Amino acid sequence: MSEQSQNRPSKLHTVLVANRGEIACRVIRSLRAAGIRSVAVYSDADADALHVRMADAAVRLGPAQASQSYLDIDKVIAACRETGAQAVHPGYGFLSENAAFARALEEAGLIFVGPPASAIETMGDKITAKAAVTAREVPTVPGISRPGLNDDDLVAGAAEVGYPVLVKPSAGGGGKGMRRVEDPADLPAALESARRESANAFGDDTLFLERFVDTPRHIEVQVLADTHGNVIHLGERECSLQRRHQKVIEEAPSALLDEATRERIGQAACDAARSVGYVGAGTVEFIVSANAPDEFFFMEMNTRLQVEHPVTEMVTGVDLVDWQVRIAAGEELTLRQEDIVLTGHAIEARVYAEDPAKGFLPTGGTVLGLEEPTGSGIRVDSGLRVGTVVGSDYDPMLGKVIAHGADRAEALSRLDAALAGTHVLGLRTNVDFCRFLLARPEVVAGDLDTGLLDRSVDDYQATPAPEGALVAVAMHRTEERWARVPAARRGPWDVPNGWRVGGRAEVWTRLDRGAGSDAVTVGLKGTPDDAEVTITDATIGSTSEPTVSSRHQARVARDGASLRLTVDATQQRWTVVRSTDPKAADTFWVAGDGGTWDLRLLPLIDSRIHDDSASDGQILSPMPGSVIATFVSDGAEVTAGQNVLAVEAMKMEHALTAPIDGVVRVHVSTGEQVPADHLLATVEPHPSTEESEGKAHA
Repeated sequence: MSEQSQNRPSKLHTVLVANRGEIACRVIRSLRAAGIRSVAVYSDADADALHVRMADAAVRLGPAQASQSYLDIDKVIAACRETGAQAVHPGYGFLSENAAFARALEEAGLIFVGPPASAIETMGDKITAKAAVTAREVPTVPGISRPGLNDDDLVAGAAEVGYPVLVKPSAGGGGKGMRRVEDPADLPAALESARRESANAFGDDTLFLERFVDTPRHIEVQVLADTHGNVIHLGERECSLQRRHQKVIEEAPSALLDEATRERIGQAACDAARSVGYVGAGTVEFIVSANAPDEFFFMEMNTRLQVEHPVTEMVTGVDLVDWQVRIAAGEELTLRQEDIVLTGHAIEARVYAEDPAKGFLPTGGTVLGLEEPTGSGIRVDSGLRVGTVVGSDYDPMLGKVIAHGADRAEALSRLDAALAGTHVLGLRTNVDFCRFLLARPEVVAGDLDTGLLDRSVDDYQATPAPEGALVAVAMHRTEERWARVPAARRGPWDVPNGWRVGGRAEVWTRLDRGAGSDAVTVGLKGTPDDAEVTITDATIGSTSEPTVSSRHQARVARDGASLRLTVDATQQRWTVVRSTDPKAADTFWVAGDGGTWDLRLLPLIDSRIHDDSASDGQILSPMPGSVIATFVSDGAEVTAGQNVLAVEAMKMEHALTAPIDGVVRVHVSTGEQVPADHLLATVEPHPSTEESEGKAHA
């Protein structure tokens, strides 16, 4: 037994989780199951986050900026002192691979739930890591990787390594500073740009070279090591589906490896862990050519828990977080290599706050509605709840959806169904893209490589909202109309759901369907139990009748937060919420089987269509620009044609007028930058206008 293990308590009673989001929630669940008190930490941006609510105690670290909160070592240690925490679980990201943090905890008499600082340092530098594992005869990619290499050394050695070569930074990861070079003439320029990017990203411009492995697949092996010299592996994970070197879909085991190779790569991972005296849960990453699956080469070791650890847990039945904590307390591994059996197959999809249709740009917003899947073989690791504000301060990953099946085909099918039932209303996510990716023939066949996802992006097209979603929004708006009518103004023609007695009135809703589709208008006539639905293009400025794309009979009933909608003979369930952002008050979020969409309310621009709601009172920005003037105050009475605001773009000023008589609600301020079609103001019809129109309809 090592001196380190002798100084550890036999039982931990309080552990601080130095992280946030889904991983903090996941660690807290294991701590609770083990009867260990959990302490959360949070920034101002996370004061009401789910992990804070789940923990037994919580301590504020500071402002949203990570350097002043989650990355502040002194504040984390102070939080331990304040709460009596004996140990710190770092999750992943933030301080999880920070050797200085591990040392600071040790000096403070606290336990780091992770490896020794020396292991973090060695494996954190790709050159020293390669040297360490080579000493244990772990195979590495042919290349040049010694300290102090200058550009001349690298250019001279590239010919011996063999083209194509991969230029890699010694520090950091995530693909930053990496360059693939096929022509020797291009190498000097690649080295220059790689050094510049590496220095900016990691503060270290040290580079090395490796031979580029053709059709590479990313295979990683999970290891566990205790302080008593025991090291085991828990099989491998396939992580080849990556976008710009960031993983999106992971699975266990890999469809590429046979049993003999699986045993060899597992033992190589254990030897890599032994090379640095590793302790705890770690992951050894290998690169394997799809054309030569029996050959594998060490890439790096992640000295922490991995995002994708749930797929290993699903196929082995081992709680990795529980073992991390037990090992940190000095317990000996009771698991032996022969105890580890891979049962079935598991696949994970990472859910990101990003918009695939717009180049995967990060998104954000308030979670207005949330539906997370359940069922046989389904697991969700999430940090979301209704009301969560997703901002730009932290990583855009929101959670993971994991499916387990008897075989790979069943796991794929279950994951697709689970993603179809994953709905985050209030911000755009990559869920639809993950379903597209899982359906790719190459993915179904298990014919993967690290470039497949990036090659697939151009084939992806966002799915426009189906007709059922459009009808659901129109039905929801009808209910909203009733809620907005003061009791004193409700006439005998009104019923308590927004419809009209006798069904004589026809209410229209015009919506941007999204995904590049044409706008459509939904007309409702009748009662909730027997509605006539007309979906039309509401042709702009035409003297002919609008083109009717479909007609349906529908009925609707409220089922809690959801609408039970029957269109013709098909029953559907939809959840509809309106954006709570005053600047996006014209947006409805709708979720149902097959997806989540944000549908923007548009003005009714065909003069023959009457809408007795306020939708035709919207004033939208005609182009991107700046609000340079507001001519009326919020709440003022205006008449049709009266100037309300002015927007400037391209040095031209555009005055925008009230489309109808009524009370104006201004949603922007002078000097504000706005995009095209942004809702600037809404003119609510004067009560007398609605009342007289209602009487006329009756």
